[in-house]
Amino acid sequence: MASPPPLSETLRRLDKAIQEKGIRSDLLDVAELAAKTALPTSTVRTLLQGGTSPDDSVNDRVRTRIAALAKAHMAATGRRMSDLASDISHQLGVSGYWARQICDGKKVPSVELLHGLVEYFEVEEGEAFFTASAADALNRALLPLLHKLEHPESDPVLALMDRYGVRSADLRMHGSLTREQLERLLEGVLRSVVPPEGGREQ
Repeated sequence: MASPPPLSETLRRLDKAIQEKGIRSDLLDVAELAAKTALPTSTVRTLLQGGTSPDDSVNDRVRTRIAALAKAHMAATGRRMSDLASDISHQLGVSGYWARQICDGKKVPSVELLHGLVEYFEVEEGEAFFTASAADALNRALLPLLHKLEHPESDPVLALMDRYGVRSADLRMHGSLTREQLERLLEGVLRSVVPPEGGREQ
């Protein structure tokens, strides 16, 4: 399996695809990417602008990303830290105090516990989600979008947009089209399924 391109190459190709397709330039939402990668918004913004992230150790990355995931989890579920720590302690077999220290970003979990947190938070990327550099983490989040833009045939909505000349759509919401754009898209779809003129009128 080929190695993924570096972040700089991904950003270059994204910029090219966005310009060629006439897509909104604010497609790359900093807050959304920060939530997806558990990176600070300032770091995501700097990397998107071609800058570099601050130096950090693997332990620093693990601690801060677990804390970011825990904070996002509590915001999404309305639970308190004590509830989250208690749940993790029961599921992963550690003390409630230790679970809280880890969720607060104050302690580094063991390899075994990190694996358990991957399953608990349902992190698809595995342990690498916590240990990868900021650039690699952001790159991993951007690659699916790049694939969609460069290979619209893999996405039915994008394929229809390309086929019928619909441009300037906000792809983050996948369907946030203007009324005119939506009408053109639907008109194209209808043309493809309705019998040509001369056929029986419905």
